[in-house]
Amino acid sequence: MSEEHVDTTEATQEEAVESNDTPTKTMTEEASSWKARLRRRRRRTPSGRKRSNRDIAAENRGPHSPAEAVKVLKQFKQPKFDQAVECCVHLGIDPRQADQQLRGATTMPHGTGKSARVVCFCSDDKVEAVKAAGAVEAGSDDLGEKIKGGWFDFDIAIASPDMMRVVGQLGRVLGPKGLMPSPKAGTVTPDVETAVAEFAAGKAEYRNDDGGNLHIIIGRMGFTEDQLTDNLQHFLTLVENARPASVKGIYVKKCVISGTMTPGVEVEVS
Repeated sequence: MSEEHVDTTEATQEEAVESNDTPTKTMTEEASSWKARLRRRRRRTPSGRKRSNRDIAAENRGPHSPAEAVKVLKQFKQPKFDQAVECCVHLGIDPRQADQQLRGATTMPHGTGKSARVVCFCSDDKVEAVKAAGAVEAGSDDLGEKIKGGWFDFDIAIASPDMMRVVGQLGRVLGPKGLMPSPKAGTVTPDVETAVAEFAAGKAEYRNDDGGNLHIIIGRMGFTEDQLTDNLQHFLTLVENARPASVKGIYVKKCVISGTMTPGVEVEVS
């Protein structure tokens, strides 16, 4: 009698535990499912800032003069950080042809609002002067060995012509990262001190991609409209003057400016 009573009691307790677990599991699964649906719904619902900017972009479709394009860009609602303003120019070039590729560097009239970490390959007697000009590191063979070891805490590499013997050994390392010094970009020059000072202060480098597009930062949203307009006009003039002789037909097909988190505004090109 006592053993049967104990067995019955244990069975009853097990059934009670199972019956109590079922609602808990169901509630947990429902809560988890509800959170997943909420996340999906949030992904599909744009923020108020995004909706407002989309409406402004729809009202201002079509090309604008540089000054008007900057004015429209300034109308967009801004996030909490100071956005970079980028200009993208689509060119009628054939990037496969070496004589139609565009690459270079320029200093904007009002700067870009961004500094760069610069290293310099130079002779030992220029190391101190180059560092005083703004280089984070400078040297010759010792700098090359440091980079071979995996150090890449820099944005731009500059070299004097006599240091190309060192830089040439780093082609497989620097090339894929877009850090290889080049005479076309102004990063191989006898006057390394001036080059370091300019690039450290924000000298902007540009190079066409495989689609024939040029991308460059022309400033920050915190700049005034006049400053952004001057920088934009400076870059468009630079691109126009750099037209390759072998390009036929329309050269500058389209130009768009945008902030880091804003829609693009089309700029009128001739």
